[in-house]
Amino acid sequence: MKDKGFRSRCGNTDYHSLPSPLYLAYEEAIERNLTLFDRVSKETGVKFILALKAFSHYPLFPLFRGRVAGMTASSLNEVLLASREFEGEVHAYAPVYREADWEAISTASNHITFNSISQFQRYGNRLHGASAGIRINPEYSAVETDLYNPCVPGSRLGVVRERVLKLFSTDGIRLPEGLHSHNLCESGAPDTVGTLEQIDRLYGPVLNQVKWLNLGGGHLLTRKGYDIEALIRGINAFRSKYPRLELILEPGSAFLWETGVLVSTVEDIVESGGIQTAVLDISFSCHMPDCLEMPYRPKVIGEILPEDQSAYEGELYRYRLGGCSCLAGDFMGDFSFPRPLSVGDRVVFEDMFHYTMVKSTTFNGVGRPAVGLINADGSFRKTATYGYEDYLRGI
Repeated sequence: MKDKGFRSRCGNTDYHSLPSPLYLAYEEAIERNLTLFDRVSKETGVKFILALKAFSHYPLFPLFRGRVAGMTASSLNEVLLASREFEGEVHAYAPVYREADWEAISTASNHITFNSISQFQRYGNRLHGASAGIRINPEYSAVETDLYNPCVPGSRLGVVRERVLKLFSTDGIRLPEGLHSHNLCESGAPDTVGTLEQIDRLYGPVLNQVKWLNLGGGHLLTRKGYDIEALIRGINAFRSKYPRLELILEPGSAFLWETGVLVSTVEDIVESGGIQTAVLDISFSCHMPDCLEMPYRPKVIGEILPEDQSAYEGELYRYRLGGCSCLAGDFMGDFSFPRPLSVGDRVVFEDMFHYTMVKSTTFNGVGRPAVGLINADGSFRKTATYGYEDYLRGI
């Protein structure tokens, strides 16, 4: 059977020689993604920044320095992390800013986007040199899961068109210098181009009054099959109409797409009602919450994928994979393997380096996995470990 996933992209790593549980990234894969961003930026003039909400493991920030223009932060802690640990611009956006945080956020940020006109009016005269923007609601999204769709009816995120146009038509007031739109999630080039066309239709007059347009995240450039050429054509067509407008994209997932795994170990095999569950030393609830929230089924290295099973001629061994927390729903199923699983076997989940570590918790006192990197030369480097003292401090 054709090998798939990280085993084919990053070589046959000996996962039994590594700690478990472990979030593991591959430098070579990150570099491959960054090279694609370099190309798009060169051919379009777009500025790319890395969204910390998807990835904030600062020991790996050196891999991104000089390759991305900066980082986007959605809280005081993220602003401080970006300003102190990364050499680049800091773009802040939060659904609401607190007075207690404002001085530190405004001092450390280069761009600050406001979610509402009232927040802009409250803080817009205390910017400390930052360029202010307003988040717009483009009334367009290809996201099918409401949990991740900022444009659902009644959304609290962004200002609708009529209020934006009214603001920019008011004389004698300070106006934002930029617009920010975020309406995509793991989306393709047609969705980005469609967003540009929609913003042009709804906000064309305003685009001639501002300095920059931030299209937010959700642009999954590094996914297999993504139409890079269509993206470049669409961006350049838009920029030819608004040549003085700086265009900013802030993907999170795309930078880390298929660059890392979550290594786990089978600790027990439980049989109930004819179902075999391999209980692991990781938790879907604590370490992979998107699998339960989205929901989606992660891939496991070495499994026989559902779409391949009809052509597979050998015997299949099916399991649920259970997490180590006491939450009843902390499991996923089913997964099929060409041989039985045993206690001590490694189970390695693919593509678990974006929106995983940043959302992990210590619910139930379950410890966070260690973090490590396979360097370009194939060597392993552990970049973080977590223990009782971290749990005690609530980290």
